[in-house]
Amino acid sequence: MLSYKFQPDEFPQEPGVYLMKDAGNRFIYVGKAKNLRIRIGSYFRDFQGHSPKTTAMLARVSRVEYITTLSEKEALLLEASLIKKHRPRYNIVLRDDKQYVLFRLDKFRPYPALELTRTVKKDGALYFGPFTSAAAARQTMKVVNRLFSLRKCGHKKFKNRVRPCLQHFMHRCPAPCCLEVDPQEYRREVRRLEMFLSGRSWELVGGLGKDMHRAARELRFEKAALIRDQIRAVQQTVKSQSVVFPGMGDLDVFAPVSLHGGLGIGVLFVRQGKVLDSRNFFWSDVDPGNSKEMHDILVSLLGQFYGPDRFIPEKILLPQKIDDPALEHLLMEYRRGKVRLIAARRENLKGLVQMAVQNCVQHLRERKEQQSPALARVLGLAKEPERIECIDVSHQSGQNTCMGVVVFVRGEPYKKKYRTYNLPQVSSGDDYQAMREFIRRRGKSSMPWPDLLLVDGGRGQLSSVSRALQDTGVKDAPALASIAKAGTGPTGKEIDRVYLPGRRNPLSLKAGSPELLFLQRIRDEAHRFALGSLRKIRRRQSVQSGLEQISGLGPKRVRALREHFKDLQAILKATPEELMQVPGFGPERARRTAAALEKWNTTSS
Repeated sequence: MLSYKFQPDEFPQEPGVYLMKDAGNRFIYVGKAKNLRIRIGSYFRDFQGHSPKTTAMLARVSRVEYITTLSEKEALLLEASLIKKHRPRYNIVLRDDKQYVLFRLDKFRPYPALELTRTVKKDGALYFGPFTSAAAARQTMKVVNRLFSLRKCGHKKFKNRVRPCLQHFMHRCPAPCCLEVDPQEYRREVRRLEMFLSGRSWELVGGLGKDMHRAARELRFEKAALIRDQIRAVQQTVKSQSVVFPGMGDLDVFAPVSLHGGLGIGVLFVRQGKVLDSRNFFWSDVDPGNSKEMHDILVSLLGQFYGPDRFIPEKILLPQKIDDPALEHLLMEYRRGKVRLIAARRENLKGLVQMAVQNCVQHLRERKEQQSPALARVLGLAKEPERIECIDVSHQSGQNTCMGVVVFVRGEPYKKKYRTYNLPQVSSGDDYQAMREFIRRRGKSSMPWPDLLLVDGGRGQLSSVSRALQDTGVKDAPALASIAKAGTGPTGKEIDRVYLPGRRNPLSLKAGSPELLFLQRIRDEAHRFALGSLRKIRRRQSVQSGLEQISGLGPKRVRALREHFKDLQAILKATPEELMQVPGFGPERARRTAAALEKWNTTSS
């Protein structure tokens, strides 16, 4: 039974975004439309033809609002922004907040170096990637550093270095920082690196062979031997790479797959015919069988996945053609170049889609084994907790007490909502007081309480949190549980116990069970985050005291530095030229301060 009565005259026939809300004024769905009146009306005219998910959604709609835009492209952009902000229940929300690692090569610098970055800027530099695994990117960087004789140091060290580093004596860097290096020869090495990262490895080997013979004819045998070793290393590296199809170029592959009553999306990153990396996503309670709904899902997903600071290839491969000019125009605007959404019609393209599907199925199978579908049963909850938070207290010998809070949504970490609560008023090492103070401050915030609040600790910490919730009078208080280490078992492995409020004995969870492993995973993430937050506090205090110890920096100039840069990390990375812009800093003081900061950075890292 529909509670909302659609009135066509209430909506304009213009492009825009519509926002469906429930009786509690909560966003449950956000969509874009070329014509708002026609699109919203389609939900209520053909009610019988909807999928079960859409039918359930419409039964909860009590209000529909809209925002008009100048074009459908702007509507798509606004839709992605609102979905990320409000995370409506019935939208496909892409929980992929991190930026992937890329290689950046700025050819405009006199002596370019290959860098790792997570942000694409419109600065004319070349970008290669992406890598979803930072470890894989660093491993590739090691291979590149071994193959190509380019500088390895950052720009700041490059400016201030006075003698060659170890890389130079290992024949891996010509040391342009402090030695005379032929710019043309360096540029040739940069072009070789560019060919290697672009997938033109055999062209690179052919060019290196010519250079080796030329060096031999000129009797530069040591140079010829170095090039010979480089050729062998490149050939060995190329053999280990998996070529999909020669000449395919760069493209991303998106393949939907139905599994376990939900929707999965497998993504392959193909660069120059080679599968470079993959990524997989999964949403429950989504029906991928409805073609119209599948079209909307893919458009919404691509709008959220890509952005102005993410690498976008020229071609995006899909199982079927998506006819959405607004999406193509938006992607071309982000890329500042041509972008084509192509369908997998040829056999080789269908093979790529199938590879993405198989990859996704395997990933979802492993994910299903790791997650805890029976958490509600073992904890005695009415339903599976969708949002779980875990808290952990951290301090340094009773000082700098802080509370780390991590958030898991539908089994995955949601790092945008991680929080650190600094608790300077807490007595030395008093975890119970820290728990009570956290609940008091959290109760004053506007963040919703989770379905389950997990405490890193035993019965004492759990009781403290439970009493604090009662004393604060929290409405819709979350379910509580705690997890604590309880010594080691017969095999020498540490044992974890899970406690519930009002229960004296811990739950009898079998070691290695999916439920216990899932709770341990959340607890370990909270512990990691809390320790990381404490290290940042200690580093910030160390930087503040370190600034005051630099010769020539009194309280007045330290205050001027803080007011100018606003951020301690910016002070640490400041160059002499940037320091000279601070009132009271001349060339000599700026140079001495930059040198002291670099030395402090080196010793503290």
